[in-house]
Amino acid sequence: MLNPSLSPLSTNVPHAMDRIDSQRGFSLIEVSIVTAIVLLLAIIAIPAVGTYVIENKVPKIGEELARFVLQTQINALPGSTSPYADIATSHLATMVSDSSIFSVGTTGGVTSVLHGLGRDGTVEVASADSGASFSLTLNKVSHAACPSLASIMQRLAHTITISNAGGSSATVKSDSQDYSALSAESHCAKGDVNSFVFLAR
Repeated sequence: MLNPSLSPLSTNVPHAMDRIDSQRGFSLIEVSIVTAIVLLLAIIAIPAVGTYVIENKVPKIGEELARFVLQTQINALPGSTSPYADIATSHLATMVSDSSIFSVGTTGGVTSVLHGLGRDGTVEVASADSGASFSLTLNKVSHAACPSLASIMQRLAHTITISNAGGSSATVKSDSQDYSALSAESHCAKGDVNSFVFLAR
């Protein structure tokens, strides 16, 4: 007579049940809940990450723009009343062509420099005051770059103007007005809608 405790059936059944229990996965409801939580966290975190990235770019972009201003001033024709008459965006594009910060492109023979402080934001360089000065205009700048960008550039620019898509425009530094970071910040609107114009001699 066989001993029931040694029966193959009695010894195999518990092990088979253990294997079935260990192979159970997540239910559809559990997966849906986890997915919803991850999406919610992503929606909350992505704007904050974007703002953080832009804030970290500002010092590097400010340094590159300041370097361009200094280089342009050093290379200006001495004694000329219009040393910057021929300056253009292409001069900045040449200087930053190997930069990992700016993106340089050419469309239809027109050179463009993207600054990365806002979606599709560009930097434009032009002569001003009949060649006696030159301007650096940054379009579509995020509020996250304000007032840091102006604070860096105010050492080299004698005039700074900030405007936004809402039509508001203000000069935050001029020959008769000292620069104020609080004033600069108050004139920036939320989003990639701000324009900075730095005028240098």
